[in-house]
Amino acid sequence: MRGHEIAKRFPRFVRPYLIMRRIALPALFCAIALAQNSGHKVRATGVIRAVHSVLVQVPRIEGQGGQLTLATLIDNGATVHEGDSVASFDRTNQIRLLLEAQSKFDDLSHQVEQKQAEHNSNVEKRSSDLLGAEADLKKAEIEIRKGPILSDIDKQKNEVKLKDAQEHVASLKRSSAFHDQAEQAEIKILELQRDRQQVAVDREQSNMTKLAVKAPWNGMVALENVWRNNSMGHAQEGDQLWPGQALLRLFDPTEMEVETDVGEPDGGILVPGATAVVHLDAFPDVTFGAHFTNSNPVATSPLGTSVKTFSASFRLDRSDPHLLPDLSVALDITGPPEGSR
Repeated sequence: MRGHEIAKRFPRFVRPYLIMRRIALPALFCAIALAQNSGHKVRATGVIRAVHSVLVQVPRIEGQGGQLTLATLIDNGATVHEGDSVASFDRTNQIRLLLEAQSKFDDLSHQVEQKQAEHNSNVEKRSSDLLGAEADLKKAEIEIRKGPILSDIDKQKNEVKLKDAQEHVASLKRSSAFHDQAEQAEIKILELQRDRQQVAVDREQSNMTKLAVKAPWNGMVALENVWRNNSMGHAQEGDQLWPGQALLRLFDPTEMEVETDVGEPDGGILVPGATAVVHLDAFPDVTFGAHFTNSNPVATSPLGTSVKTFSASFRLDRSDPHLLPDLSVALDITGPPEGSR
């Protein structure tokens, strides 16, 4: 069926779509084929990123809020090893809290020891009272044996004494058991208070350790921008920073990559084997080679615009002191050689 016959058979609102389809699809295929041609180059812009990096934040202190005062901070661009100090914060308030917590713990520990000694003394006293009562009971039992030779009045008196002695011994045994339970509960309460205070001491000691920020691995330091003095800039000694705020980024300078956006019509060049020549805006005379690693399979567009682009990454072929994160670059992307496709 010819084109004019197709147009006659479809409504008016479908005709433009068919015409655009017949024109746009061949144009798109031609663009992809042209992009994959080894001689075709695409110009793009991007930024340098580290392949391996970690964000170091202001430590989060447990048990208290508010800002922390930065005491020391490593220089931007410095090379550090794992365990090296990169920043520290004022510990004056934390030392005070630690001393207070330790003082309360020591006081509770002394209370436990004092109460334990007091209870031991009470146990010995109750044991002595019970031994005395048992001695009185044995004496009353001996007196009751004299019944045949005593008068009725003396006999009845001895019986009353024996009964009182028996009840006294039984009462002391019952009360001693209750006293033991009450004293054990009292000791347990003090021990729980002491253990809870020990947790507070451990927390303050952990907070003291957190105030000294260490490098988690080997790498180079890149300070993050923070809001200070009504402007953005690197943090400095004496600044008040919030817990969790970004302080610096530690990255591995031996492996760097370029993050770039390629227009949708040129997306066909983003295939394995594609290479790029990277030009640093800050150092125009310095160039680097890079190779394609990955890209977003779907073209996206920012809010408010219809221009779509593919996000892609190119791994730099070598390391260099000039390569630092967030540097802007320009790329000349070339498709793979004809024979490699």
